[in-house]
Amino acid sequence: MSNTPITYIHQPLIEAAKKEDRNAQSKLYTLYYKAIYNSSLRIVGDRFSAEDIMQDSFIDGFKNIHQFDARSTFGAWIKKIAINKSINFIKRQQLLTHKLDDYSNAEEVDQEEESETHSIEEVKMAMNKLAPNYKVVFSLYMIEGYDHDEIAKIMDISSSTSRSQLSRAKKQVKRLIQNQHKMA
Repeated sequence: MSNTPITYIHQPLIEAAKKEDRNAQSKLYTLYYKAIYNSSLRIVGDRFSAEDIMQDSFIDGFKNIHQFDARSTFGAWIKKIAINKSINFIKRQQLLTHKLDDYSNAEEVDQEEESETHSIEEVKMAMNKLAPNYKVVFSLYMIEGYDHDEIAKIMDISSSTSRSQLSRAKKQVKRLIQNQHKMA
């Protein structure tokens, strides 16, 4: 990955927002608030908390926009702020009561998954029933597209712990969906 700043369509808005132009900040907010809200919602699982986190993320983002160096998109930068805030929220709420032991000898996640298809709604409903640490890893990996090394840094766990939590989360999601199908 290059360290060269990139230029893209929203660059003039970002430059204006750096000069505390409220109109430019409002436009950036309008462009990105839904994605930021949805990322937070998938992690915290509560609409009101996700909305608060989204708002706080933009406030912090605009307050620190001078740190944005265009090595990534503004959307990716603000999303990272929101994800970190979401994880901190969970920790503050003591939903993450403990870390799983560091499974340094854990088996690699089986790359050959059964080819089952489930609706997005089924997966979301099952995901919301996961333990908070599994839910965060599942969301960051499966939905947000982070790799295990990135998740490890974000959550302050090892990459192998991220892998094992994802593996367990996937199994639990499949089991929850299968149980739902049996009940239907």
